[in-house]
Formats: sequence, structure tokens, C-alpha cells
Amino acid sequence: MNIKNYLDSTYLKTPNQAGLSVAENTKVVKNFVQEAIDEGFKLIMIRPNMVAMAKKMVIDSNSKLTIGTVIGFHEGTYLLEEKLTEAQIAIADGADDLDFVCNYEAFKNGAIDLVKKEVLEGTKLGLENHKIVKWIIEVAALSNDQIIQLSALIKNVVMSNFKEECYQSVFVKSSTGFYKTENGLPNGATVPAIIIMLENGSPLSIKAAGGVRTYDEAVEMIRLGVKRIGTSSAKAIANGETTTSNY
Repeated sequence: MNIKNYLDSTYLKTPNQAGLSVAENTKVVKNFVQEAIDEGFKLIMIRPNMVAMAKKMVIDSNSKLTIGTVIGFHEGTYLLEEKLTEAQIAIADGADDLDFVCNYEAFKNGAIDLVKKEVLEGTKLGLENHKIVKWIIEVAALSNDQIIQLSALIKNVVMSNFKEECYQSVFVKSSTGFYKTENGLPNGATVPAIIIMLENGSPLSIKAAGGVRTYDEAVEMIRLGVKRIGTSSAKAIANGETTTSNY
């Protein structure tokens, strides 16, 4: 197993969230991109406004690194039109993967048709442009029953509207890594949540994001069946080092 093929090296903090200036935060992103190029990771996951810069770095380095970005991040409550516009700009800037935050609050409030429509239209836009599409469901905000239902909803929309060869290009993803939990509860991927997603999202692929902090945890997720792991500590995990990162 080459674990680097599973790692989506991730940096999604804004300057305010990082406590940095715009210039300082941009430098951090550049360093993450260069590290991902140097280490041979599968993908770099960054904010939409950083995609064009990363694309130039990848081209200049003649690298195979792919570029992912987040859409409707991190609350997921953007209007569908806003999400599609953001995705279209990211595509034009050179993004390879589009990680949409599903409107899980609308889902919890019973607006099922709204969620089905955004999954349909977002997936259609991505696949028509030959992109990987991932739907972040934010497991820490959901009960187990809701994880079951939302994973199945995404699966059913995709299976009802797209050809079988498209299934491998659509993921259900666990977390943004930015959800605020109480009492120190996990805000990202957990083994029980990932098992539920695998059982109810298959044949779509599953991405474990947030909370995978060691090599052994990453291997455990891969052996369960996940195809991608989102982490801000990809190099540390790949090298078997300990990390204190919260994503």
C-alpha cells in the first residue's frame, strides 16, 4: 500500500482563522502545495481563491498533483446558484476535485427536495467537466440515522441520474473539519461514522476527512474501504510521525 495515493493534503484556513495576514496565509498555502508536489501526494485541498496559484505551481513543476477545492464551505447553506457559480469559477481556475458542502441543515429540517436538487446539479456540473465530485455531509452534525439517510440520498440521486461508470467519480465525504462540537466530541471522521457511510453510500466512494492523525488510523480507514483521506498532516502521517493537528 502506498499511503500517499490516499492522502489529500489539506489547508483550508482563511487568514483570520489562522491568525495571519493575507500574505502570510498565502505563503502557508504555497508551502503546502510545494510539499504535496515534493512528497508525491494524490491531491492538495485548498480554498477556491488559491486554486489558480496552485495550478500554476503544478504546471511549472511538471507535477501529477491534482487540485481540489471546497464549495459552499463550510456551513453548506449557500444557495444552489451560489454553489454552482463558485464551482464554475474553480473549474475555470484549474480545480480537479470539487468538494461541495451538502446543505445538511436543510436536510435535517426536512427540505429533502432542495438537497436532492443540489446533489443532482452539483454532480452534473462536475461530471460534465470531467471532475471528481465529493459531497461533505458533516457527520458530527448528524445522528447515525441521519448519516444513513443522507448517504443513501446522495447515492440514490447519483445512481438514478448518471451512468455506472460515473459512480467512481462521486464521493460521500465525512466532514469539513470546521464544525464546532461540544464537550470535546470528534468533529471529523470516526470509525463508526465511516462504517455507516460505507454501508449506505456504496457504490459511491467514501472520503474520511478530519480526525485521522496517525499512520495507523489512516491504514485502518483504508482497510475499512475509504478511497481518500483528508488531512492537514499528510507528510507526518506518511512518515509515521505523531501530529497534534485538529484536522
